[in-house]
Amino acid sequence: MHAKNRVPNSGQSTPSPPASPLRSPRYRPGRKSGRCSPFQPGRTIAHRFSCLLLSVLLRRQRIFLFAPLIYISGMLLYMGTASVDVIPVVKHRPSPGSVYRSPQVYEKLKIYMNADNSSADAVSHCIWRDPSKFKDIYDEEDFISTLKNDVRVVDKIPEYIMERFDHNLTNVYNFRIKAWSSIRYYRDVVLPKLLEEKVIRISPFANRLSFDAPPAVQRLRCLANYEALRFSSPILSLGETLVARMKERSANSGGKYLSVHLRFEEDMVAFSCCVFDGGELEKEDMKKARERGWKGKFTKPGRVIRPGAIRINGKCPLTPLEVGLMLRGMGFDNNTYIFLASGKIYNSEKTMAPLLEMFPNLQTKEMLASEEELVPYKRFSSRMAAIDYTVCLHSEVFVTTQGGNFPHFLMGHRRYLYGGHSKTIRPDKRRLALLFDNPNIGWRTFKRQMLNMRSHSETKGFELKRPNDSIYTFPCPDCMCRTNKSEAARSSSAT
Repeated sequence: MHAKNRVPNSGQSTPSPPASPLRSPRYRPGRKSGRCSPFQPGRTIAHRFSCLLLSVLLRRQRIFLFAPLIYISGMLLYMGTASVDVIPVVKHRPSPGSVYRSPQVYEKLKIYMNADNSSADAVSHCIWRDPSKFKDIYDEEDFISTLKNDVRVVDKIPEYIMERFDHNLTNVYNFRIKAWSSIRYYRDVVLPKLLEEKVIRISPFANRLSFDAPPAVQRLRCLANYEALRFSSPILSLGETLVARMKERSANSGGKYLSVHLRFEEDMVAFSCCVFDGGELEKEDMKKARERGWKGKFTKPGRVIRPGAIRINGKCPLTPLEVGLMLRGMGFDNNTYIFLASGKIYNSEKTMAPLLEMFPNLQTKEMLASEEELVPYKRFSSRMAAIDYTVCLHSEVFVTTQGGNFPHFLMGHRRYLYGGHSKTIRPDKRRLALLFDNPNIGWRTFKRQMLNMRSHSETKGFELKRPNDSIYTFPCPDCMCRTNKSEAARSSSAT
């Protein structure tokens, strides 16, 4: 459209501006040498086809409007040819350390382990349902005599008191005291009831007093545990005989032997809820053992058992195979003499075979003692455990594989007996779970990890009791410093 001249016509015509073109010219960039051309020489067929397709799309930009439609059509065609009955499979990889793969690790490392010539430098449950009395296990007279200046111990309640209860102990008031109760609780709550009733029962009895108590109470604990408690003469005599036999058999290593407390009895395996490699037979055995020993405790509605999580947390008992692998990795060779303290091992013919292969000099109380020597004790698990305790007490190194009163008391007793410098190996079972779950691990890597674990156990040396630690596991300073002072006083007075 031409613009009109707004100035009045003066008789002279003014030139109009040039007419605009009817159509704006399309911008056509000049051709460049780097342009993608399907006809340039040296191009492959695939390259030429892609260049041709790209040039068509650029010239016909409207085709992009149909791209979503083309995509949706393609998807519909694909879905029409795919089967709707196919269910996607999600592969779940178990967490590291949650699976029992120790046999595979053993098979891989066995050849390297046997070729390794380096060695170390010397080295309350159904199972406890035992009718044994205190005097059957401990020297009762010595116990009473040792404590006579601090506690009056009687073996029978006076008749005039029992008359109030019709001579029936079950009629005596039973005080259910909370575990780890303080001295103040006994003074303010228990003592008034005792003065009122003249006699009371405390059940359950174990772990009813806090580990942090006044010095007078701690001194009495030390006296009772480390001085007054001695095994009865028959048990002590047989235990010392087995110690002498172990030292005689290990004469080539200076009479030094290693003791291992192994908890792989059927009831322990069942209670742990861990899964090993026994298959359906193991599953059925454990189910029966749990029902026999705990009557529905593990089958309560809502209770969820996660064996993998239990293993990762280091709560599974070590198998004999795992104990053997650990000790060989720590540098103990197949000439090492080992005393094995345990009950009846679950499926022993199968589970004990690898351990005996790795340590042919392994001994048990059943191997060291004759059948006649063990007859008086075989039906009493507590007395058999007392024999094991005695042999472990005098070993060069003690290895614990599971918690419980036996290893905790034994570690404390050994510290007390040897001035705090007894060698004890407490493996890191969480770390072991990761190592045993790695069938690809090499012998050098495994051995380095085991030597570090052993070094960590032995370098702790003289450990002091911390708050809330057991005085029976850590007797220093409460029990040992007083002893050291009294010995020093005696030696100074003698000189």
